[in-house]
Amino acid sequence: MDRATFAGGCFWCLEAVFQRINGVKRVVSGYIGGHTPNPDYRSICSGTTGHAEAVQIDYDPDQVDYETLLDVFFATHDPTTLNRQGNDSGTQYRSAVFVHDEAQRQSLQAKLAELAAGGQFSAPIVTETRDATTFYAAEAEHNDYFNRHPNQPYCMAVVLPKVRKLHAQFAQLTRSDG
Repeated sequence: MDRATFAGGCFWCLEAVFQRINGVKRVVSGYIGGHTPNPDYRSICSGTTGHAEAVQIDYDPDQVDYETLLDVFFATHDPTTLNRQGNDSGTQYRSAVFVHDEAQRQSLQAKLAELAAGGQFSAPIVTETRDATTFYAAEAEHNDYFNRHPNQPYCMAVVLPKVRKLHAQFAQLTRSDG
């Protein structure tokens, strides 16, 4: 297994997207990149911990590679808005990739260069590149959230469109049960 860690707005959205990809074995919502040890959801929402809402993804590189996960990440959130995704605003909703090794750093830098040259975004990409540090798993009620609450208004309005976008743009990657 390899591991990837992404922050791109609300972790419920990222979790729901990456859970549906073949080769992804586990997705955990949590917090990373800040200065407060053992943060919780309430402290994260205050915006004072320095942490971002993120997902930690364990995946089988023989089934899905890191570059493909990056493609999905950049396609299913807006990497051009600083500290914001839709109505969610604050540093905890920033776009960031937390790299676990030099190979991931190089893949990310190549992807950022490709996206900048490709012109698919109307504004510059503001996604941070950070070294992976301690990842704190979110409270149990935040994990597997979309699957447990698909009819919750936020899930219907914000998460479901991202899941639909995944299926539309990356159908070949998605699980038949997702």
